[in-house]
Amino acid sequence: MATPGSAPQEFDLVTIGAGSGGVRASRFAAQYYNAKVACIELPFGFVSSEDVGGAGGTCVIRGCVPKKLLVYGAAFNEEFADAKGFGWQEVQLPHDWKTLIANKAKEISRLNSVYVNLLRNAGVAYYEGKGSLLDKNTVQVTRPDGSKEVLRAKNILIATGGYATKLPIEGAEHAISSDEALHLEALPDKSVLIVGSGYIAVEFAGIFKGLGADVHLMYRADKPLRGFDEECRGQVAENLTKRGVVCHGGHLPTKIVKHDEGHYTVSYKSPDGPEQSMEVGLVMMATGRSPRAQGLGLEAVGVQLNNKGAIKVDEVSSTGVPGVWAIGDVTDRINLTPVALMEGMAFAKTAFGGQPTKPDYQNVASAVFCQPPLASVGLSEEQAIAQLSGAIDVYVSKFKPMKYTISGRDERTLMKLLVHHESDRVVGCHMVGPDAAEIMQGLAIALKCGATKAQFDATVGIHPSAAEEFVTMRTRTRQVEGKGAAKL
Repeated sequence: MATPGSAPQEFDLVTIGAGSGGVRASRFAAQYYNAKVACIELPFGFVSSEDVGGAGGTCVIRGCVPKKLLVYGAAFNEEFADAKGFGWQEVQLPHDWKTLIANKAKEISRLNSVYVNLLRNAGVAYYEGKGSLLDKNTVQVTRPDGSKEVLRAKNILIATGGYATKLPIEGAEHAISSDEALHLEALPDKSVLIVGSGYIAVEFAGIFKGLGADVHLMYRADKPLRGFDEECRGQVAENLTKRGVVCHGGHLPTKIVKHDEGHYTVSYKSPDGPEQSMEVGLVMMATGRSPRAQGLGLEAVGVQLNNKGAIKVDEVSSTGVPGVWAIGDVTDRINLTPVALMEGMAFAKTAFGGQPTKPDYQNVASAVFCQPPLASVGLSEEQAIAQLSGAIDVYVSKFKPMKYTISGRDERTLMKLLVHHESDRVVGCHMVGPDAAEIMQGLAIALKCGATKAQFDATVGIHPSAAEEFVTMRTRTRQVEGKGAAKL
């Protein structure tokens, strides 16, 4: 730390934001390219704000990791129910929410410290506070006590991520976001209304339902998970309903009235229908996220934002201002943690390794940890039709998982392959069912390597497993015609 009146410290790189992308970029620049690096991050806390953040960022503190821990917790309810068919006596155990949240908080606090140590052990100077640009080579750090320090940098990397947003309706301040949902003191006695249809909404619907709450899921579209394969969306909607989540497709809230803590009246309607209302104990909005690009001094140095408030960057993550770069959710490209990691490594190679490197956004796998999960890699059927030229072979298999043949659960697994007929290339793999994410990670490698349907068919399956279905689908379900220009 510089002492008052001393010259600012000089760095090859100053990173603002110690989330997944910022930490990866900073570590790689320091460890592999011997760059002198500083990384600035807000003080740690479970609920983010303009003054609260923490090393590890959204994914580690208030996103993927704590969410997955709660998904694990909720899944025991399903295991207890399914166990009866296997000879176990019916079990009805009470769940202690406070224990789950306390243990989750302990693990997240540990991971926050791990990320700080990852930076320091790589030789990165870690600054706790708010970073902002004074010019394209100067960053000011405002510490929690209000004191300030100026750092000089040959390169500045913006990796500040995003934040949860709410619908602009009357009473929106009474709704919580995913940040607060992950740190609730207690589950409500009454039902929970979740507004939204994306990853976060359907995942929390499963979490709250699995842990004993009555759950309503409300969204504007006809099905949840816009952007995913339509057939998969339908399967997820069916699973939600069968597991007791009440889905209100084609509806949006118009007003939230708070009577007291744990008692709300929510007015809602469809575009053409009458206004209705429901009484709930908690309202959660999972209605999107916005880039955290304000208050960084970007305008003063000429960094431009797009119409969504994200930082504009080129193919190698440069903002167009010499030496100023941006990666991760603040650029609103593909907002996934592994993509931010990829962008961070590509940036380090470009800026310090003498290897201009474009992040590769082709065949990025993703998963939604609803119950059971959905996972995909490659094109959906709708995307394949829109983008590709020529016939597309569609293979679909729906079956009851072996476990459910004895447990009696009324739920089917969906698996789907999309194959470009002329080239035989597999262009899309999709699954809704147990272990979908684990299975899809392996298939993502195959698609990255340009695997053909003949190579899938030539692969010997593992038996008995659900995954073997992907290499035993021989009968085409249908053939559709691509309307795009892309040829493989």
